[in-house]
Amino acid sequence: MKNAFAIVTLSALLSACAVAPKQQPAPDSDQPLLAAEAQRKAQAGEAPDEAKSEENIPNVAMTSTMMTQLMQAEMAFKNGDWQGPYLTLLSLAQQTRDPRLAKRAAEMALSAKQAEDALAAVRLWREFSPHSEEASQYYLGLVILSDNLGEAEKILQQRLAEATPGARGLVMFQMQQLLMRAKDKDAGIAMIERLVKPYGNTMEAHVVLAQTALARGAKADAQREARAALQIKPDSEIAVLTLAQVSEDDGQAIGILKQFLDAHPDSREVRTAYARLLVDSKQFEAARREFIALDKAQPDNPGVLYALGVLSMQMNDNKGAEGYLTRFVDVMERAPEEERDASKAVLILSQLAEERGDYQAAQDWLSRLDSGDEKIQFGAELRRAQLIAKAGDVPGARKHLATLQTEDKAQQAQILLVEAQILRDAGKEQEAYRLMEQGTKRFPDNMDFLYDFALTAERVGKTDVMEKSLRKVIANAPDNQHAYNALGYSLADRNVRLKEARQLVEKALGMAPNDPFIMDSMGWVEYRMGNLDAAEAQLRKAYAVRSDPEIAVHLGEVLWKKGEQDEARKLWREARTKDAKNEALKTTLARLRVSL
Repeated sequence: MKNAFAIVTLSALLSACAVAPKQQPAPDSDQPLLAAEAQRKAQAGEAPDEAKSEENIPNVAMTSTMMTQLMQAEMAFKNGDWQGPYLTLLSLAQQTRDPRLAKRAAEMALSAKQAEDALAAVRLWREFSPHSEEASQYYLGLVILSDNLGEAEKILQQRLAEATPGARGLVMFQMQQLLMRAKDKDAGIAMIERLVKPYGNTMEAHVVLAQTALARGAKADAQREARAALQIKPDSEIAVLTLAQVSEDDGQAIGILKQFLDAHPDSREVRTAYARLLVDSKQFEAARREFIALDKAQPDNPGVLYALGVLSMQMNDNKGAEGYLTRFVDVMERAPEEERDASKAVLILSQLAEERGDYQAAQDWLSRLDSGDEKIQFGAELRRAQLIAKAGDVPGARKHLATLQTEDKAQQAQILLVEAQILRDAGKEQEAYRLMEQGTKRFPDNMDFLYDFALTAERVGKTDVMEKSLRKVIANAPDNQHAYNALGYSLADRNVRLKEARQLVEKALGMAPNDPFIMDSMGWVEYRMGNLDAAEAQLRKAYAVRSDPEIAVHLGEVLWKKGEQDEARKLWREARTKDAKNEALKTTLARLRVSL
């Protein structure tokens, strides 16, 4: 079982209990100066702000000199200086013993990522306000990330001792999360184990010990501790998730979680972990059943809806995928504060609409894209142009591309590539070739552009230009498997230099052994060389990975040559259903004089 998954699941249960310091304000945050504001309110006879009051506030008069120093320090900090303001606040804190000034100095140092200076200020803050929980949180976080880890042990030991039996387990988990981030990992783990040892009769202590044992590579110890935790509390989700996490493999983890769910069917976290493990094991139908059960129990959970959408696509249920992903996007739009980003789902929905020929719906989805990522937005505009063209308005698509202004050379090349693709799809291949030929002069070092230019050259019969371009790509980008594959496939398709074609495709296959299109090329090479059995094996393997129409066309031709004509026709019909306009299918059927 993947450790990261189990840790995420555990932290989801405990996220409200973190001990780590709160997120610091950004260096340019417009935070009011607490001491000065309090003094102003006192002078004006206003009531103090109870939300900002702090214990042990000294009764120190705010002089005009101090006020000037504070104001200047804040202005300098907003302008990007941290050290001068930090020293000013620290000095004033020492003079007045005001913990708020020490806290502000710590915030300045933290914003500048100066941990040692921040720790010095936090120590002063704790001295002036010894009972401040917030100061203790900052202190623990900084000490544990420093070389002074030992300073934290006494505080953590006291917290465990003072916690009520009902709350002690949560304190242990908080402590574990904190110490696992220690600069000295081994020392952090050893401290955790020392701290929880006196509480060995609790389930939580054994869970923590299982996690630390796993972190130090002692899997047998981890399994023993996890089993002990589950024995103490057989209905504990955290205990069974930990046991699954430290198990030998995914198969064993799946069995552990299934057995627990049989006894405790309402365990949501366990069912989520179980479903994700089924996905990892490629048991997609079983995984979808579990996610459907989760959706019924708690409708509109974003994670569950997204998982169901992706699983449905994996199982070629595009209608189901659209339904789940639409619900996901709707939920995300109603809860914009969610950390998840709906942009990927929106792009998938646009693609699904495009695949069923509803180009307007595909564009409507792009209009709902709300991402702060400029690259995603740029890619969406390129897709919009392609959709406009597919709807029959090629001039409108090119006009839209012309509106995209960018200084980025790579993006400029992308715009040109999309325009050429639009022209090719419209049957204007010579115009596409001329456009890209001009582009090679604008982007001579862009190997991706040159690769696409090579393929365009082949489409217009300029195989010499294609080969020269691909060899340049190979020379400049020797790890580009697509260039080797394209050249090898082209030679095989033209039935020339087959030995060289095999070498090129073998090179590509060595770089990407699971690429179905490279497998397809190898099958086509074998076919051209007369090795029908080897060709069939390669093409079946490729088609099992991806049921692409072109692979189906090639496999169908091999089977036709072997006399298995019924199966060949079946494959070609499948290809026609997926892409009725596929050129490879049309030319193959015409060449073999086959009608479907």
